[in-house]
Amino acid sequence: MNPLKSAWGTIICGLIIIAAIGYLTDLVYPAKGAMANAVTIWTHVTAGITWIGLLYYFNFVQVQALGDALADEGGPGGGGITKYVAPRALLWFRWAALVTWLSGAFYLMVNSNLINAFTLGTNASEKSLGSDYGMTIGIGAWLGTIMLFNVWILIWPNQKKILGMVEATAEQIGRAKFVALMASRTNTMLSLPMLMSMVGAHHGYFM
Repeated sequence: MNPLKSAWGTIICGLIIIAAIGYLTDLVYPAKGAMANAVTIWTHVTAGITWIGLLYYFNFVQVQALGDALADEGGPGGGGITKYVAPRALLWFRWAALVTWLSGAFYLMVNSNLINAFTLGTNASEKSLGSDYGMTIGIGAWLGTIMLFNVWILIWPNQKKILGMVEATAEQIGRAKFVALMASRTNTMLSLPMLMSMVGAHHGYFM
């Protein structure tokens, strides 16, 4: 049986490789807490890639594709996307956003940098990595928090109206489309400085 024929089989194989690499590197670099930090960072980055990847898919692929489908008279229309693709993509999208935020906050907390980050380095402690790190990672953390709010409070509730998951009038659906689009575009805009801050914090500079 070829595990690569299924999505979950592929993921399980990848996790087995991760476990093997983690075990071997932990033997070489047996620093206290290194493995836990590595797992947390991996979770944060993997969930973040899923979240932002789907955000970009919605903004750069699906919205334009639906527009083209609606403009194509006699074409297949966008029913397949709205019925089968969008709900599943939104499922991964919203939960990946939550896992990204929680794993990031957990990493900052266990490394004594949660308060340092959310106060933008103005309350750095002796155990934290300092005010420069707090400022840089904090900008990313706050942007990520705003983006998480947009996902769960603005995008998801309005997408349920758009996709017919909850009852809504034509006027409510029209309003929902505008709010969801603006929140999604806002997140796309904020993702650029957010990613720059996250990467920059671990490389000693903002960009």
